[in-house]
Amino acid sequence: MKKNKYCMNCKSSKLEQFIDLGKQPNGNTFPALNEIDNEQNFPFAMSVCTQCWQVQLEEFPPVEYMFTNHPYVTGLNQPVVHHFEELVDNTLQKFDIPPNSLVLDIGANDGTLLSKFRDRGLRVLGIDPCKGSSELSRQAGITVLEAFWNRQTAEAMKRLGIYPDLITATAVFYHVEDLHSFVQGLEILMEENTIFCTQCVYLKDVIEKKQFDHFYHEHTMIHGIAPLRDLFSRYGLRLLDVDFYPIHGGSFVLYVGRKKSPFPTTKKIDNAISEEKRFGLDRLQTYLDFSKGVEQNKEELVSLLQQIRGAGKRVFGLGAPLKGSTLLNYCGIGPDLVECAVEINQYKIGRYTPGTHIPIVCESVINEQPDYYLVLAWNFLDFFIKKYADYLNAGGKFIIPHPTVTILEQEWVVSNCKSA
Repeated sequence: MKKNKYCMNCKSSKLEQFIDLGKQPNGNTFPALNEIDNEQNFPFAMSVCTQCWQVQLEEFPPVEYMFTNHPYVTGLNQPVVHHFEELVDNTLQKFDIPPNSLVLDIGANDGTLLSKFRDRGLRVLGIDPCKGSSELSRQAGITVLEAFWNRQTAEAMKRLGIYPDLITATAVFYHVEDLHSFVQGLEILMEENTIFCTQCVYLKDVIEKKQFDHFYHEHTMIHGIAPLRDLFSRYGLRLLDVDFYPIHGGSFVLYVGRKKSPFPTTKKIDNAISEEKRFGLDRLQTYLDFSKGVEQNKEELVSLLQQIRGAGKRVFGLGAPLKGSTLLNYCGIGPDLVECAVEINQYKIGRYTPGTHIPIVCESVINEQPDYYLVLAWNFLDFFIKKYADYLNAGGKFIIPHPTVTILEQEWVVSNCKSA
């Protein structure tokens, strides 16, 4: 375990714990039946630095343990695929990036994002430590280097004469073991016109909407804009622009250049930082209040599931995402309350949810629908409402865990957020 005695961003010792989620297994290690007894559990608490206000894990397992055999496959997530199409078009247009430019994607996974850039006439290269997803990229004709991104990787690429025009890192920049080594790697490779584009879960949304299940061991930190401005500035880099998207329950896309970049810094950067301050991301009480709200939600969700099961009704999990592991373990929800979780990811089907051991089954083999689905992949709720329209029309119900525990049924959907 790596324990943060000092802030991962500013190196201050002023770390304050604000929520303890108990000991939990790595949420992306889905055990087979014969592996359940050998699961490893790790401490799981979040802290905030009261000097720079970076939110981070107190300690986490080695990144090699978490990412070398990572089961996530981007291409199976249709909302993310559609979002990537929009992201690619916006980025190319915003910075007038010409065809044949080189795009380097950090954490390339199965190559879904790079394939969108390639379709628009750009050259592409990926970096990812996971063997399985890297092989999927290669099958799609995309070259991927199996490595973690850090200063040493960037130095090796520089020796090879590789200088990308655009560097991307979507859902990666908060999975970092050494934040400074990551940014130093960018500083080494970025030239005057190079753009770094990163998409991250947004801290303000997490706190405001009580999305505590965005915390997991892979998410070594959750970012706001203000701490990142100071971080990049230390390495001669400057925030250029930021866009906000609803994807993943609320995320931002941040664009970074060298301080001498010809692109100006837009007013949206200062506006975002001002809004973070107004909301209270620079006050410890904000995080303590968040923790109290999460505990209340936990009690309400468990009570609701107990009532439903006590009435003889059936509940399935919708999706088995990593965030679902955090929620299930923190709330103590097992197969006595949720019979199974339905999935389309072949790397999870036939296995069990980490720690809580709910069986994961293929979505297509469900013959009899449950009375309720606990939507563990709530960040794609709009997608599931459309996909499960027949289920909802037939009287089925969704349980949404936050910002408040809510039951959604067809009447709610039709009336556009009117509570059932």
